[in-house]
Amino acid sequence: MKRYVVLGALAIVGTLSSAMAAFRPPPAAQPAPMVIEVEKLRDNFYVLRGGGGNTAVLITASGVTLVDTKIPGWGKPLIEKLKEITNKPVTTIINTHTHFDHVGGNVDFPVSVDVVAHENTKVNMEKGVPPRGFEKQAGPDVFKANNGRNIAKRTFTDRMTLGSGNDRLELYYFGRAHTNGDTFVLFPNLRVLHTGDVFPNKGIPIMDGNNGGSGVAYADTVAKAAALPNIDVVVTGHSPNMTMTDLKEYGEFNRDFVQAVQAAKKAGRTIDDVVNTWKVPERFKGYAQPMPDRLRQNVEVVWSETK
Repeated sequence: MKRYVVLGALAIVGTLSSAMAAFRPPPAAQPAPMVIEVEKLRDNFYVLRGGGGNTAVLITASGVTLVDTKIPGWGKPLIEKLKEITNKPVTTIINTHTHFDHVGGNVDFPVSVDVVAHENTKVNMEKGVPPRGFEKQAGPDVFKANNGRNIAKRTFTDRMTLGSGNDRLELYYFGRAHTNGDTFVLFPNLRVLHTGDVFPNKGIPIMDGNNGGSGVAYADTVAKAAALPNIDVVVTGHSPNMTMTDLKEYGEFNRDFVQAVQAAKKAGRTIDDVVNTWKVPERFKGYAQPMPDRLRQNVEVVWSETK
């Protein structure tokens, strides 16, 4: 009899243990590893991908120049990856624009680093307004959280030259597009152009009205950049490298989009009409159809600019 009681008790304990296991919360998810991939384009030039916008690395005689520093929290992994490439210190950071996924790592670098951006980008950094449509994803303002550490220290209006000889690079501002402070970074001796997010990928861009972006001006801005001579490689904001032919086509894509929206407004149609009917024209092969929310945001920007 005692044996049956013991067996029964063990069975109850086993059942309770199984039940408790069933209700036990799952283990906490492990954070995704911070992987930065390195692409070597020239002996002294690399593109580092992952953790936000594509980062360009130019190794000069005196140190390292970076273009963009990824999302907040990725500055330290970026620094560690740079140590695998060179033992030279980072001396200069160029920010193509103000968005968190391109400036977030600035604060992890020494304050002695020279941070360069367009004058409007510096103003946008100080304001700390999230990109249109990405207010929640942007998170806390990394500059305000770090007492303004490594906000742009030097600015330019239309054009600036940094370095000399083989280390020379040129900064261009061609007008509003993704924001009102987009910088194109040209490495003339390497025949490479970094576009930032004016050309992020083959798809509809973010026309960030929160930070001075423009739909109506977008195509003209891209066309000016596409007219720069002697460039073999275009480093995009977020996708693989492309060509100047791709950049020119991107301007045409945005012009086609803006004209379609303007024609719809002139014809008395509504924003909803455009969002529900606009499709990527067939001639733009490889371009992704945007999600409705992204499409609506850009239609609204163009609509508001069109009188």
